[in-house]
Amino acid sequence: MAMAQTTADRPLLDLTDPRFLADPYPFYRLLRERAPVWRSPTGLWVLSRHADIAAVLKDPRFGHDFENKLSDPRSRDELLEEPVFRGLRLSMLVRDPPDHTRLRGLVAKAFTARRLEEMRPKIAALVETLLDKVEPRGGMDAIADFARPLPVLVICDLLGIPEADRPRFLGGYRPTPMTREELDEVNAIAVRNRGYFEDLFERRRDADGDDLISALLHVRDEHDGRLTHDELAANIGLLFGAGHETTTHLIGNGLLALHRHPDQWQKLVENPALAGNAVEELLRFDSSVQLTSRKAFEDVTLDGTIVRRGESVMCLLGAANRDPEVYADPEKLDITRAGVRAISFGGGIHHRDRFSPAGAAAAKTHAGGQRAPDVEADDHAARAYAAAGTMGSKIASRISVIGEQASLWSL
Repeated sequence: MAMAQTTADRPLLDLTDPRFLADPYPFYRLLRERAPVWRSPTGLWVLSRHADIAAVLKDPRFGHDFENKLSDPRSRDELLEEPVFRGLRLSMLVRDPPDHTRLRGLVAKAFTARRLEEMRPKIAALVETLLDKVEPRGGMDAIADFARPLPVLVICDLLGIPEADRPRFLGGYRPTPMTREELDEVNAIAVRNRGYFEDLFERRRDADGDDLISALLHVRDEHDGRLTHDELAANIGLLFGAGHETTTHLIGNGLLALHRHPDQWQKLVENPALAGNAVEELLRFDSSVQLTSRKAFEDVTLDGTIVRRGESVMCLLGAANRDPEVYADPEKLDITRAGVRAISFGGGIHHRDRFSPAGAAAAKTHAGGQRAPDVEADDHAARAYAAAGTMGSKIASRISVIGEQASLWSL
């Protein structure tokens, strides 16, 4: 049932609270215990239990309504004319059926299991190349030098982007522009990249390539429909934006978690075959994506509380992944934990719409403990970085390699 909105004159959840940004999990636990279906002071419904969140993500009565058609579409007209949002509105991440069904079906025809499997040795080679570059320097920033470029280079390889053009995509992305200046910056990037891909589409249209762009240009559905250039550009943008972000955060959060649980790091060093399961457990323990939202398309009852048509629901994925009703001792990191099915990438029809080479890339990264088995972190610096308010990836770290010793420390 929905419960009191505040505790000691403070809301149960404040996303801007520095304490929450540094460590959201005590706040999630309080919500699960006291108000699992909570109405925030702004009117937003907030869910923190695994069962409720999983149900909403799978329920067709909830969706994105990205264009705000359920309330006042005019309120977003101006925003949707911004180049970055004009592109985002055509990505399958924010589309509802039937548009989402068509887009995902077409993309899936090109994103085959064979193509993904063929990426594995390439990812392994990229991991080694990035480590080779920094080892002579005696240290690296693990985010800027490794966790950020790795997924971008994987995606470039997947798309068949020429080597000479890849540096243009390594500058990083702002997932959420907040100011006019930031919006102008990402708009300029969006326009520049759209021009680049339009030219690349034309060059690939008649070529017999085996890259993903060539495959996407030629897929058709049962009605002989195909992706428009706008849709193709939007979903390539989704690959770069959401795809690289999730992997970078997984590697950063995972390295920090393993440092703070040295027994788990040692298990991984001694048995690299645990890497796949370790990735799933690290995703559960400290999710790359902490929350997602949906809007009710009709009145829906959740735990005895009515969510009205047009009202928004925030699903705290990080809270669901530590729900004691699903996982025994959920606050404990255990890379041998059986049956981990984290919902870090959402669920329902949008499950893993945020394509990410996260699984393979992070598995190769964390299995790399054999190369630098004695990894340590400066906890003081790590706490300082977390307290600065960076959600998602809470570590910007350096790995100093001296002989066979390595120390991991945060900026």
